[in-house]
Amino acid sequence: MAKKTFLDFEQPIAELETKIEELRYVQTESAVDISEEIEQLSKKSQQLTKDIYSNLTPWQVTKIARHSDRPYTLDYVRDVFTHFVELHGDRHFSDDLSIVGGLARFNGQPCMVLGHQKGRDTKERTARNFGMTRPEGYRKALRLMKLAEKFKLPVFTFVDTPGAFPGIDAEERSQSEAIGRNIFEMAQLEVPIISTIIGEGGSGGALAIAVADQVLMLQYSVYSVISPEGCASILWKTSERASDAAEALGITAHRLKALGLVDKIVNEPVGGAHRDPKQMASFLKRALNDAYRQVADLKPKELVERRYARINSYGRFSDTKADSRKA
Repeated sequence: MAKKTFLDFEQPIAELETKIEELRYVQTESAVDISEEIEQLSKKSQQLTKDIYSNLTPWQVTKIARHSDRPYTLDYVRDVFTHFVELHGDRHFSDDLSIVGGLARFNGQPCMVLGHQKGRDTKERTARNFGMTRPEGYRKALRLMKLAEKFKLPVFTFVDTPGAFPGIDAEERSQSEAIGRNIFEMAQLEVPIISTIIGEGGSGGALAIAVADQVLMLQYSVYSVISPEGCASILWKTSERASDAAEALGITAHRLKALGLVDKIVNEPVGGAHRDPKQMASFLKRALNDAYRQVADLKPKELVERRYARINSYGRFSDTKADSRKA
């Protein structure tokens, strides 16, 4: 059994799990039957996890979204899709490994699937640049989406990035143009686009593959214009107030659903997606199927018009003070 990684606010759960593992070890080495005690502790651990996860702060949700064991795009590709064939390169500069994509089948239906990939160990994370994409990555994503449009295939995207890579080399190759071009082209793409925030949805780095007809968001994922640390550094000149920034930014799924920025929240297993990736994949597959059915039969013109109206609806608000003065 792989060792579980617990976050700071999960320490009470970690202590219980340690006791359970110790008792299981004793059970195998002893003739004494302690299975009933193990079962009671397991139920207690399950209930404690439910209690802790029912009252999370936005900053704690951010930590879960960044969990090192959380499923990434390729995990969902393996468990949700079939016949995946990865495609590489942007046909201009290179192949950015922080974005993966290719042809696949979803419930037997041919499709294009792509998303951010952070990497598991140090070597892979370095190769994939911790999920921070350079211009060639976004151009690769756009190439795959245009290929999907050519063959009338639906597009499924998975967002999980702290943000686009801010390095000098990325700026030299027009990072902002690549992101802007993707947003512009996705708004006009004449095939269904289903986008899911599976971990971090960081700023333009996320938007570059998240303009969609249906936007789904995992329960413990986050989506924001800037990271809490970045926001705190700007507002208070210290990243130590990241928890305050996370509260103010409104980065959680339920807050964004209330604002109309996401269409559906996909529930996660108790303790987060990383506790049971297979069950999470099952939940996500069901949600993706429902989302796709809502747009599958729309004509290209309808898709584009609906997407345009959707984008134009963002940012609307009502000034209650002004309304009360008029009254």
